[in-house]
Amino acid sequence: MAIEDFKVIDDLYYTKDHLWIKVDANTAVVGITDYGQHQLGDIVYVELPNKGETVEAGEKVASVESVKAAVDMISPLTGEIIEINEELKDEPNLINTDPYGDGWVYEMKLSDPTEIEDLMTAEDYKAYLTEVEEEEF
Repeated sequence: MAIEDFKVIDDLYYTKDHLWIKVDANTAVVGITDYGQHQLGDIVYVELPNKGETVEAGEKVASVESVKAAVDMISPLTGEIIEINEELKDEPNLINTDPYGDGWVYEMKLSDPTEIEDLMTAEDYKAYLTEVEEEEF
């Protein structure tokens, strides 16, 4: 697939680890991007964080297992986990089928909303994907 075939939503933020972040005031919903889920392949298990847990930006918050690999999800922001996507326990492949909708992973209350400035915009992420694709060939 070509980079332009992957969905990137304009009003979200992104990380180099292929996570998307939807910020609303002092909360953020986090999931795996379309490109990220494609790279992983069929997702078979998600280890979710615990509600009420506090995580630091750069710290492991969850893990995802696919038929190809197991990867840690690194929190892009610091804050408290206030909601987790319970549906992923029974249907981890929601990340594959609807990465920006039903496949979200967790929601957090932000400790420091200025950390958002360290994330990529949609345009930045598209440019990053182009770089990644060039490196792979």
